[in-house]
Amino acid sequence: MPVAGEAREVLDIPDGVKVKFDKGSNILEVTGPLGTLTRTFIHPKLTITAKGKNIELFCNMPRKKDLALFGTWLAHIKNMLTGVTDGFEYKMKIVYSHFPIKTRVQDEFVVIENFLGEKQPRKAKIMGETKVKISGDQIIINGINVEHVSQSAANIELATVIKNFDPRIFQDGIYITDKSNKPSFAK
Repeated sequence: MPVAGEAREVLDIPDGVKVKFDKGSNILEVTGPLGTLTRTFIHPKLTITAKGKNIELFCNMPRKKDLALFGTWLAHIKNMLTGVTDGFEYKMKIVYSHFPIKTRVQDEFVVIENFLGEKQPRKAKIMGETKVKISGDQIIINGINVEHVSQSAANIELATVIKNFDPRIFQDGIYITDKSNKPSFAK
């Protein structure tokens, strides 16, 4: 039961996951069946302790800003645990009305060709260790780091933004259709 004047949350570590927190460098390392994620957590009032099968997040006498950061750190740690066990997946759909859009993965970019009949291809950066699979009019993006997966999807969506046109009429582009943490293809 929480005591007045403190914020405390204990998270259970799933089976097959190892968690290590280095107090000197403030780095939390989470290793699971899909890979390893690391993140730095630095704050004078918030502390993280990894003991046995639990991770404890604690803050003594939190202010409003400390509580907000406490919730953010809690979400980051939960996302790290989910990422190394299940991973994250975003599905996107390629939509066009006249000019067929061609897409391909080239190095760390998704290349979008023939968008609105343009001669120059548009490029969207793939972040980190994120995997991108293109099949027909579907693009599937997955990885263990939710921030990299979501930013890669956002980069692809932003690469096909049409400026100075009504989006209700000119709907050509690539759009996110589904987000989940149960990917259909892994490493």
